[in-house]
Amino acid sequence: MAHKNKSNISPYKTQRPESATTPRDLRGKHKKPQQIYSVEEANDRLADIFRNHNFTSVSHTQRQQLAHFYRLLMESQEKENFTRLLTIKDIGIRHFIDCLIVPQLTELQFPLMDLGSGPGFPGIPLKIFYPDQKIILAEGVQRRVEFLKSIREKMQLQKLDIIGRNINPYFAYPVQGVITRAVEDVRNTLNNVLTSLQTGGRVYFMKGPKVDPELAVAEKEVGEFYTLEKDIAYTLPETSHQRRLLVYRKIKMAPLPDFDEEPWPEDGP
Repeated sequence: MAHKNKSNISPYKTQRPESATTPRDLRGKHKKPQQIYSVEEANDRLADIFRNHNFTSVSHTQRQQLAHFYRLLMESQEKENFTRLLTIKDIGIRHFIDCLIVPQLTELQFPLMDLGSGPGFPGIPLKIFYPDQKIILAEGVQRRVEFLKSIREKMQLQKLDIIGRNINPYFAYPVQGVITRAVEDVRNTLNNVLTSLQTGGRVYFMKGPKVDPELAVAEKEVGEFYTLEKDIAYTLPETSHQRRLLVYRKIKMAPLPDFDEEPWPEDGP
């Protein structure tokens, strides 16, 4: 649906880059990897990790791409604070298996937007598994956006859009699925994708086990537009890491916002 734009400014706004004057301690403690494996050795170690954790659905080609991603992420971690997981074992289990177990639990719908992608989780591993499907990485912090663009170029990933902005109800890019591993409250996420998610589309939440209080609030405030289809409690294989996968389906269109009223984003970390 067309809409007026009195200011002639696109509603798709990129968040301003992090201020160089922001104190380092306010950005989080920056930890660097003690060891970075080559792609070949990372590939071998990931093979052992996946086998030891009964996660055998990864092909050799896919594992090589994950090893390439691991290498690029760890190289960037030397300068940027993109992840708190720094060992190949932690990345293999708590990043790669954590992301790639989701398609084993539910069917994903595409185009799929990874909301709050950060350094590319779960979007990049999912793109490796679904090379022919369109995936959109939405990230509001500019330095992460630049990293995601470099990953796309260096790994030659196709049908991968990167949107450098925070997603809110004024965002109208049409998608059939949204997936997020961010810590934002369920209600807030459902509200923020209300315009872009098409009716019949689904939102996939990768959450921890203690998410029940968020469900009650979401039902009360946005239950008119969504229904909770799946609530799956599971444990990452051969670990003690408990997870909850929530799948919401959009059942009703919401009134479109006045796009001219979207506020400019404030500076963020």
